[in-house]
Amino acid sequence: MSGIIGRRMANRGISAFNMNQFMLRSRVFASRKFSSAAKEMTVRDALNSALHEEMSADPKVFIMGEEVGEYQGAYKISKGLLDKYGPERVIDTPITEAGFTGIGVGAAYYGLKPIVEFMTFNFSMQAIDHIINSAAKSNYMSAGQISVPIVFRGPNGAAAGVGAQHSQCYAAWYGACPGLKVLAPYSSEDARGLLKAAIRDPDPVVFLENELLYGESFPVSAEALDSSFCLPIGKSKIEREGKDVTITAFSKMVGYALKAAEILAKEGISAEVINLRSIRPLDRPTINASVRKTNRLVTVEEGFPQHGVGAEICASVVEDSFEYLDAPVERISGADVPMPYAANLERMAVPQHREKKMEKSLRQIILRD
Repeated sequence: MSGIIGRRMANRGISAFNMNQFMLRSRVFASRKFSSAAKEMTVRDALNSALHEEMSADPKVFIMGEEVGEYQGAYKISKGLLDKYGPERVIDTPITEAGFTGIGVGAAYYGLKPIVEFMTFNFSMQAIDHIINSAAKSNYMSAGQISVPIVFRGPNGAAAGVGAQHSQCYAAWYGACPGLKVLAPYSSEDARGLLKAAIRDPDPVVFLENELLYGESFPVSAEALDSSFCLPIGKSKIEREGKDVTITAFSKMVGYALKAAEILAKEGISAEVINLRSIRPLDRPTINASVRKTNRLVTVEEGFPQHGVGAEICASVVEDSFEYLDAPVERISGADVPMPYAANLERMAVPQHREKKMEKSLRQIILRD
């Protein structure tokens, strides 16, 4: 599996083994810190409230997809929308991603603001021609005359026991395409603020949620509960400040990074955790500023290692901050294989703690030293 850190971090005596061990621990979400927290809210409720408020504020906003209406969404994200806004704005579609995505893009051409829900982003491959060739490129090809204010949203990445065809992370796929904006929320404040920003944006936005985060509760500030709340696209968040190593992560992996930083702090290692939030545009200034302070970088993602988000971050740091690095950049990612269906193999394919693997890594490090 790519991303196993096999070098000793320079100058401060930070063991690469320790970093990898804690980054790949069991699926326990970290304690989270938010300013002026007022209440707890699940990611599911945060997304639902954002949809309600934006549809109430703008009659041009509508949602379409499989089971978004009568069933209130496969994951209940669209709960209550049909009763409030009716079937003309909450549209149940057949199982035809290519069809209803094309309809959504066409509606955006004419000034409406569609929200297209995919039951899983794996199904977006049926509609990828509309997303890439119709939505992403029309503004450029029309010399700015056509805006395409559309949001493509749904669960992305690995869930549990759904096999190779339903477990892919599309952050790098869509993040490589000019004309798209790609967002990946972690917390409830992320989900609420970024979805509002996506709906209000004049360009097509790919909004990558995580099924395993829907039921997770996070503190939300009073500011985030205001109907005017909106987070800037293209800006990351420093979830935890540190001085010894920078860890970048997005979506579910932010929780792993925060847990690792919490454990490493007990050993006197100060890790800075950056929640990317936005995959495209990528907040390169914040990442590089952090690396210039800590002099080390570890990227974390659950997607494939080759051409991944972590690879792009590594390239950015090498291009802009190479002289500040005291150790090679390290990547932690999913395995470079289709996701296995068997539970034991699935665990081996995504970042998490496996004791035997850690022991093997430790022996290798000792032998290398």
